[in-house]
Amino acid sequence: MAHVPATRPYTFLELTLSLCARCLRKVEAKIVEQGGAVYMHKRCPRHGMEIVLLSPDADYYKLSRAFLKPSEMPARWNTKIEYGCPYDCGLCPDHEQHSCLTLLEVTDACNLTCPVCYAESSPKRTTHRDLATLERMLDAIVANEGQPDIVQISGGEPTLHPRFFEILDAARRRPIRHLMLNTNGLRIAREDGFAEKLAAYKPGFEVYLQFDSFKESALRDLRGADLREVRADALERLNALNLSTTLVVTLKKGVNDDEIGRIVDFALTQKCVRGVTFQPVQDAGRAEGFDPARDRLTLGEVRRGILAQTKVFRPEDVIPVPCHPDCIAMAYALKTPKGPVPLTGMIDPKVLLEGARNTIVFERDPAIREKMLKLFSTNHSPESSAVSLKSLLCCLPPAAVPENIVYDSVFRIIIMQFLDAHNFDVRSVKKSCVHIAHPDGRIIPFDTYNLFYRDGKEALLERLRREEKALEAAA
Repeated sequence: MAHVPATRPYTFLELTLSLCARCLRKVEAKIVEQGGAVYMHKRCPRHGMEIVLLSPDADYYKLSRAFLKPSEMPARWNTKIEYGCPYDCGLCPDHEQHSCLTLLEVTDACNLTCPVCYAESSPKRTTHRDLATLERMLDAIVANEGQPDIVQISGGEPTLHPRFFEILDAARRRPIRHLMLNTNGLRIAREDGFAEKLAAYKPGFEVYLQFDSFKESALRDLRGADLREVRADALERLNALNLSTTLVVTLKKGVNDDEIGRIVDFALTQKCVRGVTFQPVQDAGRAEGFDPARDRLTLGEVRRGILAQTKVFRPEDVIPVPCHPDCIAMAYALKTPKGPVPLTGMIDPKVLLEGARNTIVFERDPAIREKMLKLFSTNHSPESSAVSLKSLLCCLPPAAVPENIVYDSVFRIIIMQFLDAHNFDVRSVKKSCVHIAHPDGRIIPFDTYNLFYRDGKEALLERLRREEKALEAAA
């Protein structure tokens, strides 16, 4: 009888390196397609097999490969290659992307104890970084980037730093294109005059405001407190000043992922809101009650939620961001009095792949901005502060576009998925463009910082490095 070859239940796509989620040892990982979804199969000699869902949508996963473009390097490297990724972060010469966004963490203190805080901040932690150290960290960011695209002042809760406004002044003295404040909004909501002080840093300043849910139960699960009134009061003040704001939504499966559409619809009605960023919970830091097998959301699942829960965006409107297409997706729309008009699907992907600087906030990139304004305007230059966007392509409903729409009417959606020990992919992390400044001057990818470089975790890293060297010697 002829032998009938057995077949796998999946299609093998590629091979990469990952981490054992239990011991963080580097292990080989297969990426496979099965049932229209993409999974990672990996095996640790000590702890056995792990199977991790990477995407529910194999077609979109493969599309991300079409959005790869030549890597853009920082102006300098901070560490040498010795142990291999991810053990040499700093950035090392093996990294494949400059910093599109760099976090400057100014304090460990916070006025909340969020169950999902990747930095494990709380009122019990009272350490603030001194201004001299923060100035050196800012200098390191500038030395790496020349003119950093985005620096995000973060924490803890950065507004609790006793020299908070001096930190903003220090950042403003440097050639940073776009400055963000990552905040829970408590001081904005509760302190008269605080939002007005922030508004003095316009233009090129944006509030990155936590906004996870309209439900008390979800907020208590994610933030440990009912913050609905705080969010409403903060937005009221920010709207009064038209201070550019992004709503930042931490998503947890079964907790608030049913509110994706409602949050987008709400954001579109807020004068100051320039967009929404969705960030699935990362298994890092405190992560209380977070079961990766039960609670994890992938970028593909969030994208499906946007498409299913809103009437604004089509599949061709939510596309990979070329600087890190595995982990970041974007969509753009135009806010009009008669409703939002999606834009991304009208932009030739070549615009994003050819000639533009790799950056997350594409409307801040001069080349993208010029091409978008040529697409959507006929009578103003890109440098104009009151660019008319009324002369849109013929396929748009002309009645939806009033006379005096300005560039602030462009609305963006970002999906930003971070890697942890479960979905870690060394191929992908090399393209990471969201980084954290270390006090010693290194610039470290967000994903690996939380795994190996935060709060004394480098002791574990040293052990893993020694094991890696021992394995090399034995080979």
